[in-house]
Amino acid sequence: MNIKAVSLKYLACLTLCVCTALSVVNAEATEGGGGAYPNGAEGVMGGALPPPGLYYLNYLTLYTADHMNDKAGNKVPVDFHLNAVANVSRLVYMTDKQFLGANVGMYALVPLANVSVTVNGAGSTKSGLGDISFAPAVLAWHSKNWHAATAVEFTAPTGQYDKNRNANLGRNYWTIEPIVTGTLLTDNGIELSGKFMYDFNTENTATDYTSGQEFHFDYATTYHRGPWTMGATGYFYKQVSNDHGGTAIANDGNRGQVFAAGPTIKYDYKNMSLEAKYQKEMLVENRPEGDKYWLKLIWAF
Repeated sequence: MNIKAVSLKYLACLTLCVCTALSVVNAEATEGGGGAYPNGAEGVMGGALPPPGLYYLNYLTLYTADHMNDKAGNKVPVDFHLNAVANVSRLVYMTDKQFLGANVGMYALVPLANVSVTVNGAGSTKSGLGDISFAPAVLAWHSKNWHAATAVEFTAPTGQYDKNRNANLGRNYWTIEPIVTGTLLTDNGIELSGKFMYDFNTENTATDYTSGQEFHFDYATTYHRGPWTMGATGYFYKQVSNDHGGTAIANDGNRGQVFAAGPTIKYDYKNMSLEAKYQKEMLVENRPEGDKYWLKLIWAF
């Protein structure tokens, strides 16, 4: 296996952490892996969209990693360090219009990020606007103990991208992501939530590389007591089809995998809530392995 080419492929996967892209290029490889969605962003009440109104959500996240794993889950022998910080603003607007018994809404996400990466002593840092995501139509159903929603989210290549630069804020291709979410909240305060997604990626025309299709979900298992919610959240990611281009064939399609879990705590107060959580990555293949920290604010206007 070409360790240098494989390590560059891993760097391109870092978008999963911060809604931004990090694409690394040399004579042997252009890019690999996919993942426009920041895995782990949702969790508590992840399947319950709010009632009609305008809402602001802010996600502050830090991702750190100091090693990468190969396709067998073993550490790749390269000197690698990553720190990625993102602040993502999300506006959600739910209307009082209904379709198929569901409330109709829409949302958009705008990420600002700083990515710093070092590979074998060579470092690169970039800050600015990342790739913007939006869903023009969301359907949300509600009942006493069940909530569900569905949408199709689009991620546009709005972030800066240069195939000859180590750190990039954009991916330079579109991602189309169907979404299904669900939440069960029992009368005694036990919650189970999941947000299930499947990604289709278009070609990066600057590198002639197409990332494979991806299945992933966020989850939460928590207990509600008064204004407090405590429990565990995390995510699972699995690339289900091969990448095409660059070193994809040599590395069996560059299929990635990761599972993460960790504690969460959330406090609700009047028209706002604040959630803090930590997620540890494990069972990692063809990706960096690291730690993710979140602080999430929800504000109802």
